[in-house]
Amino acid sequence: MVENKNEKLDTILKELKSFVIAFSGGVDSSFLLYRAHHLRIKNIIGVTIRTPYIPEIELEEASEFARFHSINHRIIDLSFPEVIRNNPVDRCYLCKKTLFSKLLDFAGKNGFEYVIDGTNADDTNVYRPGLRALQELGIRSPLLEAGFTKKDIREMLRQEDLPISNKPAMACLLTRIPYNTTIREDILKMIEQAEKFLLDKGFPGTRVRIHGDLARIECQPGYFEKIIQNPDKELIINKLKKIGFRYVSLDLEGYRSGSADKEIEHL
Repeated sequence: MVENKNEKLDTILKELKSFVIAFSGGVDSSFLLYRAHHLRIKNIIGVTIRTPYIPEIELEEASEFARFHSINHRIIDLSFPEVIRNNPVDRCYLCKKTLFSKLLDFAGKNGFEYVIDGTNADDTNVYRPGLRALQELGIRSPLLEAGFTKKDIREMLRQEDLPISNKPAMACLLTRIPYNTTIREDILKMIEQAEKFLLDKGFPGTRVRIHGDLARIECQPGYFEKIIQNPDKELIINKLKKIGFRYVSLDLEGYRSGSADKEIEHL
């Protein structure tokens, strides 16, 4: 039962005592940060890393969450890691190694004993190469250790009456670009602008994946009809072309987490 998992999580967090939480602002790390704060563990901080491939809205939401709950929070900047400039197949591993090394450095310089993250039990059942980097660096994952699934986490957030319980899954903008493609900051901005526009239009959780000058929109199944009907269709086409895309397409398979990873089978 989720209550038993919650007790186990509380025990783990109390035993750790002093830690940095890698706080993206997503559902998992938000729950972890909120729970640690709720337990009144004093020597903790949520740290969010700002990079060119993390949408600004995610940073804003992370800051707002921490501020609303009066949680200690810092944002630290990291320039684009050149080791992933060409979006290699092992990008996630290399990225996690870079980001969490930065967090470990922050923890060491500021007197925190551990760095922990929001990896949950479901993450072990899908393609998550970044998990190997966490293991190599000694990062603790209390939600995984306590057996929490994504469903469990959302249930606990609902019990706490926190609105982020229904927040769509997030992922860095690099997942929108094919592997072995040179990453440019202007392309990342195009993707960010397009997804922000679609979010504002009422299509949360929508991805805009890029293939040259073509934008391939992956949306939740319930949004198909609205997207292809006017005036939304024309507004979306005109906006994405204004942003810089030459072609705009709607993927009939809809949103699939990690859909770009299917490319690995053909590389």
